[in-house]
This record gives sequence, C-alpha cells and structure tokens, in this order.
Amino acid sequence: MLDGVSLDQLRTFIAAVDEGSFSAAARKLHRVQSAVSGWVGSLEGQLGVRLFDRAGRFPVLTAEGALLLADARSIVAGVDTLKARASLMASGLEAELSVVVDVFFPTDAVTRAAKAFAQRFPLTPLRLFVEGLGAGYQPVLDGRCSVGILAALPLAFPSLATARLGELPLVTVAARDHPLASLGGRISRSELAKHVQLVLTDRSALMAGQDYGVWSPATWRLADLSTKHAFLKDGVGWGSMPLHLVERDIHAGALALLDTEDMASSGFMLAIHAVHRAGAPPGPAGRWFIDYLRTSTAAAFNPGTNT
Repeated sequence: MLDGVSLDQLRTFIAAVDEGSFSAAARKLHRVQSAVSGWVGSLEGQLGVRLFDRAGRFPVLTAEGALLLADARSIVAGVDTLKARASLMASGLEAELSVVVDVFFPTDAVTRAAKAFAQRFPLTPLRLFVEGLGAGYQPVLDGRCSVGILAALPLAFPSLATARLGELPLVTVAARDHPLASLGGRISRSELAKHVQLVLTDRSALMAGQDYGVWSPATWRLADLSTKHAFLKDGVGWGSMPLHLVERDIHAGALALLDTEDMASSGFMLAIHAVHRAGAPPGPAGRWFIDYLRTSTAAAFNPGTNT
C-alpha cells in the first residue's frame, strides 16, 4: 500500500499541519474540505499510522505524525528540486560545473566567485579542483572539467580554446638569512646555480622532460605550493612564488625579494586564461563563472603594494 502514496496526499498532509485545520488547508489548496479530509484519511490508511487526533475542534498532530511530517517535507522538497533542476537542464544549463583552478590563482578570488555562483545557480553543483602546471590542463583535455582557470604554459594545446583573464606577478624569493638574500645588485645565473632551487613539480606527463624557469642544477621538486612556501621560509632553498602568497612574508621580513638575471625583483607577469575544449564550449553556468572572474580582475589580479 505504501507504493500508492501520492505527492497530493503528502502536500495535503503538510498543508493541514501548516494551516492548522482541514478547512484552512482546503482554502490554501483550492479544494473542498471533504477532499482534504479524504486525502489525509487515505494517507493514514496506507501508512497504517494515525497522523492527527481529531477529538477536539481542530485536528492535532500526533507524535507519529510529527515524525512523519519531516519525511513528508523532505520528499516533497526533493521532488520540487528535481523538477526545478530538470527544467533548468532542459533549458541548456549544465547539470553541474566542474572547474580546475591553477594553484597560483588567488584563493580569495575563487571563493568570491564560488559564493556568487551558489546564489546565481543554487541548483547547479560546483566542483572545484586545484592543480598546477600541466596537471591543470589535463582534466580539461580529458573532459573531466569543462572549464580551466589556468596559467599559460610554454606548450601548444590545439584542441583548447583560451580567453585571457589577466596577469599575476611572480617574484623570486628566499629566506632573509639565505646567502642569496645578502647579495647586492642583480644576481647572475651562475650564482643562483650554487644554491638549491625549489621547484613545483608537474603531476601530469604533459611537461615530461621540460623545465619551466629552472636555473639551478640542484633542484628540490615539491608537489604542492604550500610546502614550497614553507620550505622557502625555512631557508631550504630559493624559488619563485605568486606575489599574493608571499607579500606578507616580504613585509614582515621573513622572505626577501631577489633581483635575478632572469626575473627582476618587481616580478614576472604570468598570464591567466580561461580554458575549455574547443569542441565543448561551456554552457550558461560556465560562461557566467568565466565572466564573473573577468569582471573581477581588478581584485583577482591585484599585484599588491609596492615591495
């Protein structure tokens, strides 16, 4: 009998509780009172549970009815969500949006975009991945992510379409007590080569055999940027970092800017692009996400105060 429970019965049950009486529920549902009483009665019969105590002037929810009311609300809300989501999908909206964001990209900019996305598309789940170098491009190439917010690489990706969003400053730094920090003037490649360089490793095979901005034969390769940051502050080696991640350390004196032969202390501007497969452009949600980041580049790509 439970298989015969209908949404109309559940909605009538909920309305009777919310309105306080069968007659008020009938007015809300634009039905006659007898129909409301009949729907509730048939629901009680199918469930085998008394939902209301009818001894008084107005029906009073029983303890069993109170427990089942939460389930009824959950079922009705779930069906309403299903219908709304299906309607949006039929209009072309993505069932979900998967985005891979470059590890260099400011987290606070992504957070703002995600919060705004949740308000604009409350029924569209957002899946975010954070990767660096070729590992950021791989999920877009293989279709696991429909959009990438990624730093430019010295590689060609013919199957991808790109749109420039802005630039992020990269700076070369070392701990304040590192030998390179005590050198005056521009630091040559030969001097850099005498010290361990901390390098972010590529977790994909896209850049196998290629080094990007590596000048020292002594390299320590790290899988994530936070570990590289910690190693830099502890004086393990020198390396490049996005300015927004090390700006406080520079002002506090924990890290020193290095004026190197290949990168001045003012930094190197790294281009950030929105990336997607040329044959699978993003839908409304993906386009909105990209446009939001594009219009907020003043905050997202703020190079910070002069250092």
